[in-house]
Amino acid sequence: MRTLLKSWTSSDQWFGNLAVIGFLCVQYLDGVYTYVGFSIWGLNIEANPLIRSVALAIGPATGLALAKLVAIGFGMVLHLKKVHSVVAVLTGVYLLLSIVPWTALLFLR
Repeated sequence: MRTLLKSWTSSDQWFGNLAVIGFLCVQYLDGVYTYVGFSIWGLNIEANPLIRSVALAIGPATGLALAKLVAIGFGMVLHLKKVHSVVAVLTGVYLLLSIVPWTALLFLR
C-alpha cells in the first residue's frame, strides 16, 4: 500500500498531472476562442488549413469538437505513456501560438 501512495505523490506525477490539466484547459480555450472567431469573422479566420477544411466539411461546431477531441486524445495517450515533458511543451506551444493570438484578436481589438 505504501508504494501505491508513493507513486501518486511523486514529483513526476504532480508535474504530469499539471501538464495534462494545462493541456486540457488550453484545448478548451482554443476551441471556444476559435468558435467565437468563426462566428465573428467566418471560417477564413482559422490559420490552420486542416481545421478550416474540417469545419467547412462538417460544420464549425462539429469540426472544432472533433479536432479538439482528437488533440485531447493524443495528449492523454502521451500522458498515459508518461511523456509529460512533451505534454508540457505542447501546452506552451498552444498557449503561445493559439491562445495569445486569439486573446489579442478577441479582447484587444
